[in-house]
Amino acid sequence: MQFDFRNTPVTDQVAVEERIARFNSRSLKKHTKVNGLKLALNMIDLTTLEGKDTEGKVKQMCYKAMHLNENIHDLPTVAAVCVYPNFVKIAKTALNGSEVKVASVSTAFPSGNSTRKIKIDDTKFAVDNGADEIDMVISRGEFLKGNYNFVFDEIAIIKEACGNARLKVILETGELSTLDNVRKASDIAIYAGADFIKTSTGKIQPAATMPVTHVMLQAIKDYYLKTGIMIGMKPAGGIGTAKSALQYLVMLYETLGSNWMSNHWFRFGASSLANDIILQLAKEQQGVYYSKDYISVD
Repeated sequence: MQFDFRNTPVTDQVAVEERIARFNSRSLKKHTKVNGLKLALNMIDLTTLEGKDTEGKVKQMCYKAMHLNENIHDLPTVAAVCVYPNFVKIAKTALNGSEVKVASVSTAFPSGNSTRKIKIDDTKFAVDNGADEIDMVISRGEFLKGNYNFVFDEIAIIKEACGNARLKVILETGELSTLDNVRKASDIAIYAGADFIKTSTGKIQPAATMPVTHVMLQAIKDYYLKTGIMIGMKPAGGIGTAKSALQYLVMLYETLGSNWMSNHWFRFGASSLANDIILQLAKEQQGVYYSKDYISVD
């Protein structure tokens, strides 16, 4: 489908903030809250993307992904683990037999500053080692220069390199400055072939915010109304509490509807969020609020 970069809708920031205030005012009954927390837990991508990552750390994270807490009944697994390409094979082996996906960052994450050949090779290496999903970063410098065709073409090329792996396109919204830029970058990513659009690398602040996420959800909605094609969404970075996760789910439901309420179409990139949700579920089930010391950090 043809996409005209000049026709991106203008975002009314005041209207967005008013909608966010309404989402945040919703109250949830206990049963709905518990179900929402379990759903949010099942939407998390546990992530380790540090220079000090080791094989042992990746294996430990994979174990946690499948066994979040032995003392709480009926806990789901998380959706995926996200690692650097050189750890994909290790994660794939550790998660064998589970439904947890392996995601890998690529395209010179987190800066995106490299040659196109290296970005393609980075992606193919991860896919060849078993990655189910690829989280790529856009070239923000090219975007901010107004070189939208460059950004579009690069996403399309990486999408092709993904083969059967699903592609999440990271906009790094904290570097895009305005909601209008967020909307334009979202549209470019969607029309170029993204399976998901994602707010942030988690390496800079601000990362995910509700206004930014709402603008991206609206881009997904407009595309769906035009084409009938569903696109996924992943806010990443800065979402650390169960309460905030529930607010995001309310926004998701009221913007896109029930079809998007699964980890096939929505993810949280927030490893610390898992621990807070587990603590809240323990409180709901057992009436006791445990210390964070009872849960592993990794």
